Amino acid sequence: MTTRQQSRHFPRPLRSRAAAILAALAVTLTVAGVPSPASAAVPRVAQSWSSLMYHSLTPSPKYVQLRKTLAAQRATLAARSAQVQKGKVTQSSAQSRLTTAVTADAAARTRYAVAGEALTSARNTLTVVSLQRPRAGAAVTGAKNAIAAAARTVTLRRTEARQAATELKTAQTAARTATVGLDKAIVAWQTSSATVRTNQQKLIALDKSAELARQAAALSRTVVTEVRARFSVADTTSVNGVTVHKNVAFAFRRMVADAKAAGILISGGGFRTKQRQIELRKINGCPDVWTAPASSCRVPTAIPGRSLHELGLAVDITSGGRTLTATTPAFRWLVANAGRYGFVNLPSEPWHWSITGG
Repeated sequence: MTTRQQSRHFPRPLRSRAAAILAALAVTLTVAGVPSPASAAVPRVAQSWSSLMYHSLTPSPKYVQLRKTLAAQRATLAARSAQVQKGKVTQSSAQSRLTTAVTADAAARTRYAVAGEALTSARNTLTVVSLQRPRAGAAVTGAKNAIAAAARTVTLRRTEARQAATELKTAQTAARTATVGLDKAIVAWQTSSATVRTNQQKLIALDKSAELARQAAALSRTVVTEVRARFSVADTTSVNGVTVHKNVAFAFRRMVADAKAAGILISGGGFRTKQRQIELRKINGCPDVWTAPASSCRVPTAIPGRSLHELGLAVDITSGGRTLTATTPAFRWLVANAGRYGFVNLPSEPWHWSITGG
């Protein structure tokens, strides 16, 4: 089948979209190590899938810079939050001190007033006893002593009242300062928070990874059809010991690396020849090599010529040298993340992941 014949059968929307993407991104992909669009053996739709996945998994410089900026702004926001909390503690302490000072000042003023009244009363008593006849010397002496004691008390209470007034003034200043500081900290936090929210929205808007991955997924079945029509073993490559089609190599390599970063080690078996598929059909006890459905084998095994393994577009993933099951951490990680790399699970086989899920 020629390239011209394939183009005639290629859906118009996919053909135009693939052409636009390839024209714009060919240089970038070649530098980045994605399979070159110049390969005659690889259909353009497969190149488009590869281009979409590459850009889905490779953030733009603007996105990377904004992510760095946002990380710094989040650190600033955390510091502002800490300042608000510290300001609240300071303001609460200052308010408590002010409350105590107000109470103490009122009490000191009252004691000072009472002492003054006691001094006045003592003086009045002296006046009364001094006018008595016959004059009572002892009473006069006692009245004078009472006046002296009352005067000393007044002096003491006045000193205490002045001290209380000074403390009240200091507490009022501290409370005002704490309140102003807290208000400034809150405003700074609000400003920082608004900046973070704005840039988070900008970052979300710049993140086209999910949309690009969806576009690649929409092409996946066509990729299988076109690749199958002209597949050559030369179209495969090894990624960490797993042989896959060159056009999925970048995405698979990233998936393995990101899984490792998350503490999940994955490997597996990718490409196998049609002859090996025939051998597996026999080994796995399929009733008939060419006609029996995969489900009739002891271990589900596709009919030769239909397996995505024969194209390097599927991988039977292992973790720690063991086949995946639905309860293994690697399977759970793949369920949550593999779609980002263009890989879909065949529900009946937890270990089987391909670009179509078939």
